[in-house]
Amino acid sequence: MKTITILAIALLLVVGQACNTKVEKQENIEATPSEEAIFPLGELGPATNFTGKAYNFGLVENDSIYNTLMGNVYFEKSARSNWHTHPSGQILIVLDGEGYHQLEGQARQLMKKGEVIKVPANTRHWHGATEDNSLTQMYILPKTENGFVTWLEPVTDEQYKSNK
Repeated sequence: MKTITILAIALLLVVGQACNTKVEKQENIEATPSEEAIFPLGELGPATNFTGKAYNFGLVENDSIYNTLMGNVYFEKSARSNWHTHPSGQILIVLDGEGYHQLEGQARQLMKKGEVIKVPANTRHWHGATEDNSLTQMYILPKTENGFVTWLEPVTDEQYKSNK
């Protein structure tokens, strides 16, 4: 319980700091993700697990105390993960932009800044940016002693564009 409380406080501090940070832009000049982002862009995700460009920046490394992995992913427009599962589920927090997530057998859902999505354990799913917007999301993988992720096949263009 103490671990969960500490993690919750740390997350609130990060989100609170993000809310208090002002980004100044010149008119008619769009800032790049690195200028707007709370966290660095990170490393490009492998094409074997993503369609399009998705960048991962680790925030909390897995250890034997917290048994939690946490990071930030930036998806360029239309970029998305493959179908995949997590043995202990996954929590997604949308920090910026708009994206989609879909649990197998359910309709694709739009996710927007400020939303929290809980993916149940061992549930096939995918997530990524919309066609018109990039997406920045934080992910939390709990109970990592059970494992991290099992990557599956790519999400087809038909699946990505379907609302079913």
